[in-house]
Order: sequence, then C-alpha cells, then structure tokens
Amino acid sequence: MSLIKERSLEVGKLKWFYREAQPQQETEKPPILFLHGLPSHSLCWCEVMEKVTERGWRAIAPDWIGSGFSAKPERRDFAYTPEAYSNAFEEFLAALEIEKFILVVQGYLSTVGLQYIFANPDRCDRVVILNAPLVSTAQLPWSMKQWGIPFVGDMLTQDPLLVDRTLEGGSGFRIADKNLDIYRKPFLQTSAVGRALMTTVRNLNLPKVTAQLEESFANWTKPTLIIWGSADSWLPEAPVENLAATHENIKLIKLPEAKHYPQEHWPEEVSQALLNFL
Repeated sequence: MSLIKERSLEVGKLKWFYREAQPQQETEKPPILFLHGLPSHSLCWCEVMEKVTERGWRAIAPDWIGSGFSAKPERRDFAYTPEAYSNAFEEFLAALEIEKFILVVQGYLSTVGLQYIFANPDRCDRVVILNAPLVSTAQLPWSMKQWGIPFVGDMLTQDPLLVDRTLEGGSGFRIADKNLDIYRKPFLQTSAVGRALMTTVRNLNLPKVTAQLEESFANWTKPTLIIWGSADSWLPEAPVENLAATHENIKLIKLPEAKHYPQEHWPEEVSQALLNFL
C-alpha cells in the first residue's frame, strides 16, 4: 500500500494539488518539500518520497501552479513569472503552516525554489539540488525554448505527447505507460495547461535569474547537496563541479549514467544520497 496520499488545498483563488507522505510516528524533523521541473509534476518524486518517509521524514510534493493537477489560471489572473511563482509558494507554505523545511528541487523551475530560499534563508535547513540551471551560462534546450515562440509554442504545447518526448528524451529511458498516462492527463483535460507552460517559458527569464543565483551562492552557507546526472545533454556538468569545488558547504554526488531527470530512473541512488546527507 502506498504511503503517498493525494491532496488539494485552496489558497486564495488558487487550487494546489500536492502529494504527501506521513511517517508512521510523529516527528519533530522538518518536512521535506520536493519541487518538480518542466514539464513534469509531483508524480516524479513518488518513489523517493516513499523511501524517505520509511525513514521517518514527512514528504510533500506540490504540482506547481499551471502544472499537473493544480490550478491553471489565465495570464490575467496569474503572471507565471518567477515573482508570481515565489509569492504563490509562500502562500502555499503558510496554508500548510510550514515554517522550516528541507528543500529538494530539480529542473528548470527549480530556480523559483532556490530564489525563495536564498531570499528566506531562515526557512530552510538544507538544500538538495538535482540537475538544474545554477549558473548564468545555463540555457533552455531548444526543445523547450520552442514552447515560448509565438504561434509555434501555441501548437507545440497543446500536444499531449510533448510530455512523452521531453521526459523520455531528457531522462534517456522509457517511462512506464501507467506514469505517462498520468503525466499526459492534464493536457488531455484542458488546453489551459499548454497555455500555462508556454507563458512560463516566455517569462522564465533564465539569464537574469541564473545570474542572481550565482551571486546568491557566493553568500550561501547552508549545507547543500547536488545530485547530478552526468549524462545530461541539456546542462553541462563542469560549472556544477566548479561550484562544489569552490564552496565548502556544497557536496556533489554524480550519477554517471543518469541524465536530466535522475529521480525518474535512479530513485534508489537519489534516495540513498539524500538520506545520507540528512
């Protein structure tokens, strides 16, 4: 029987969908928040969540606004900018009455979570980062960049198979059909998820945001673990190696055969590294 429960929460005008796993015994440990990247949603963390919960940690993984089964408001109601995401995340934490937490992030929306904890360092005990754009040289792969192009992006982001191509292309391995069915479902339910994805890519402003992250890392002293899929064809490993080598608080663990989404196919290795770090 799965430890993970599916929940939803109304926060202001936004509905958040999230997955949560509670340990069998009450704990004073801070919860672990898992934040997904593009075009994924919280499903990608399920195996890792179960493993950390078995070891006594509460695990929470929301679908970002605009993704998965969370609300997908139109642009006039939600800007899909880093600032809008950060403010919504703050309200989500407040609604769950979470004051301190451990953050685990992956992918191209990880920048939002990292910006949030750099601005609110007292809220976060430790940080774990899986393949994410962390330096100013990081770029969106062309397959994602196209989602933000006028007219082209309108068509591409309405194709449910976009999820298959991106997640399997980025991970380098086949994803089980039962999971692909869940990943595709939001695209089959409403065109709003495609519009949200397109707007997010247009507003991500990756060069500016990653330059800010580089500056923030210079003053960041909290324990940080980077778990890196070394075979990632979208994000090079060398800048991350340099980041770890020049910061005593940052530890790097490499997964030689993993690519952009390590948690999809290497949950055992990711979970063990995470638990050892905690």
